[in-house]
Amino acid sequence: MIGENALVAYKNKPALVKERAQDKIVIALCDGEKIKVREKDVELIHPGPAKSFNGIDETENPGAGLAIRESWELLLADGGKPVSLKELAELAYGEYGPASAWAAFRLLLDGLYFSGNIGAICPRQEEQVRTDEKKRGEKHREDAERALFLERLKTRKPFPAAGNDDDDELNASRFIQDVEALAYGRSAKSRTMKDIGLGETPEEAHALLMETGFWTRLTNPHPVRFGVSVLPAKHVPLPPPEENRTDLSHLSAFAIDSPWSHDPDDALSLQLEGDSYVLYVHVADPAASIGANSSCELEARDRGATLYVPEGSVRMLADEALPLFALGLAELSTALTFKITLERAGKIGGTEIFPSIVKVTRLTYEKADELIAGGDCDEATTLRELGLLAERNLKRRTVSGAINIEMPEVHFKLDNGIVAIEPIVRYGSTILVRECMLLAGEAAGAWAMQRGLPIPYIEQETGDLPGEIPDGLAGSYQLRRCMRPRALSTKPGLHSGLGLDIYTQVTSPLRRYTDLIAHIQIRAALKGETPLSADELAARMFAGEAAAATVVQAERASRGHWLAVYLCDKKDSVWEAVVLEKRGNRWLAAIPELALETQVSIRGEVAPNDKIRLALKSANIPTGETVFAALE
Repeated sequence: MIGENALVAYKNKPALVKERAQDKIVIALCDGEKIKVREKDVELIHPGPAKSFNGIDETENPGAGLAIRESWELLLADGGKPVSLKELAELAYGEYGPASAWAAFRLLLDGLYFSGNIGAICPRQEEQVRTDEKKRGEKHREDAERALFLERLKTRKPFPAAGNDDDDELNASRFIQDVEALAYGRSAKSRTMKDIGLGETPEEAHALLMETGFWTRLTNPHPVRFGVSVLPAKHVPLPPPEENRTDLSHLSAFAIDSPWSHDPDDALSLQLEGDSYVLYVHVADPAASIGANSSCELEARDRGATLYVPEGSVRMLADEALPLFALGLAELSTALTFKITLERAGKIGGTEIFPSIVKVTRLTYEKADELIAGGDCDEATTLRELGLLAERNLKRRTVSGAINIEMPEVHFKLDNGIVAIEPIVRYGSTILVRECMLLAGEAAGAWAMQRGLPIPYIEQETGDLPGEIPDGLAGSYQLRRCMRPRALSTKPGLHSGLGLDIYTQVTSPLRRYTDLIAHIQIRAALKGETPLSADELAARMFAGEAAAATVVQAERASRGHWLAVYLCDKKDSVWEAVVLEKRGNRWLAAIPELALETQVSIRGEVAPNDKIRLALKSANIPTGETVFAALE
């Protein structure tokens, strides 16, 4: 029976017995709290009298000191026979009192030299002790180095670059990993950020990494933060199989794109047959060897779309697929051709789809415009006819209620660590290509509908348009605000924004998953095979669309990052802006050169489409935020 003033262990902490209360005892804890416990819930350390906690230390390491190691060695040399807590205290500390008894108990809890229980304490084997001593020594050094690292981190002094001769002796990269995980969005917590008193947010982690030199301003965490893979696709599709392809290499076929485009996946040809135009839209044909549920299709579904960022694109399909399927990279290219017969008024009269071989000429928009404007060759004539066809299609869609929105766009370019921004010029051939791609989507949708073939149809409703829409940029902004999100369906529906009764996308199977799965469906129908059912298709296309949405988010956040990088050294630079609309006591304005919209306070009277001048006040790379102020 445990008496009053005895020293006991309660939950491995010291406690003093104050009195007995029927079948329980009252104990006092180190913090002064008194509680009633059952006697079996405590362990007797010393019978007392112990009226205070004087000499009972909970801070020092009980396993340190020569006497303790010698005690362990003596017991081990004596054959490792078990001893009592009293005997261990007398051996290690030369006496058995409350303080020495508690210290001996802590040796047992510590577990380095001794194991067992209060009644039978045994010395651990030498090999076990030496292994644990080594581990503890390494941890002690690690803790000491981490403490030095945290002290230095608080100063925000940049750390030496890894690999330098003067590389930091702390090898700090191993201590910063949890901060990087937070900045990349791989973790919601960071012990390091918490230890130095900073908020555990990706933005604050990003700022710290830049301030201390672990990251440069060129480090873009946003794709990883949104869960987008930045690793190349690993599943390489087989080359196009040998099959009966229609030879269209006699036709002039043009792949027209921006100069920075490296994955051409569509080309155009035009013929006149009687009173009708025949538009050929040749599209890359990866579905020739990529089937539903193949490793390539599954990987493309997980990615959703190609990621386009200045530091380098990450393609939806393996890089090795590009020379196999892209158009115009070799003298002859395999394609899936959409042959669309157009009546003089521009209405689609009929559509054929078939595998083909084409000879493609690659042009930039600028070069195509030059040919249209002044060329006297057959290619120039074809391009001019394609331009007229596009104009007719645009008018047809406009009459049907299409909403035409023209907002500034820019292209970010990264060259040797230098960020440049190039406004995207709207050439006449830009409209040419856009309208032909829309015709291909409309024709493919009608072709599939006639055959009852499920494919990813795209619908869009128009929101409530304002009664009066201003001209210019402010008007396009108002129209954009009214547009509702597009929706995918396995059944055709109205696309009000484009002014089309039916629409799908089939012209980018190398970089959009929904286009690829549409091709897989079309290919199955052409071969007489069983295509995916509507439910099977829906599961795939919605998964792919969700993945593509994260790619869009990552690209948008990346644009904010690179814009801040571009502007961070341009404080007080002045930019021409266009007023869009009033928001409370502030105005929303667009800077066309940057394709940026920002809110500013403006003194005096202004109206939508008025031009104003804005001065840059700050550009924050970790948050991607830029602040401008209107000049008087």
